[in-house]
Amino acid sequence: MLNLVLYSDQIFPECSVIDLRLVDRLRARGTGNRIAYVASGPEPDRGFFLAARSYYGRYGLDLALFFDLDEPHSAEDIAALFASDAIHLAGGHTGGFLERLKRSGMLGPLRDWALAGGILIGVSAGSILMAPTIATDALFIGRRPEDIADGDALDLVPFAFFPHLNDDDAYLPALLRYSALLLRPIVACNDGDGIIVTGGRIECLGSPLWLAGGAARAPGELELDGFSILEI
Repeated sequence: MLNLVLYSDQIFPECSVIDLRLVDRLRARGTGNRIAYVASGPEPDRGFFLAARSYYGRYGLDLALFFDLDEPHSAEDIAALFASDAIHLAGGHTGGFLERLKRSGMLGPLRDWALAGGILIGVSAGSILMAPTIATDALFIGRRPEDIADGDALDLVPFAFFPHLNDDDAYLPALLRYSALLLRPIVACNDGDGIIVTGGRIECLGSPLWLAGGAARAPGELELDGFSILEI
């Protein structure tokens, strides 16, 4: 059963609703409160890790393990990662993050762990990676999503994900154009919005926009095979 938490960002007060749903999921599993942090890129001072540790610590959660995809890891290191009660995929440069996951051989094992029910948390780039492709990230680097041909990602959710929608007025028109080319919808989130996926249930927290066929759609208009959409 899928247990996914997709944040646009974690620094906004509105995120507390998402945070509490994460805490609920961990408590429901009853296994513990240890979260592993997978860095999106080099983090020599571990500044983002330490900020995330403080963030989770407010809820009594322990960001206990830092995992650098660029470093060699023993079987014991990898076992410790997947023994965590949740795994946090950090924000950062999405394309670079994806390349590190592929190069380290961790993309497949991470996907398998999530499909087996592990709680996977994404923030910004980490959330984009849960989609079938990271093509939406092209807008952050001055490219068009439809031109991305090598962005295959974790493919855990039946939609594309786009964070930070409120950062630039040009994002929404570009996403609407892209949505007309896709067979799956796009979920576009302002900072403070998020998505929770539990089994086949997709919960919308805040006001995520669902885009499909070149237009914004109400969740009730969409049919996602094996999934239902609930607005919170």
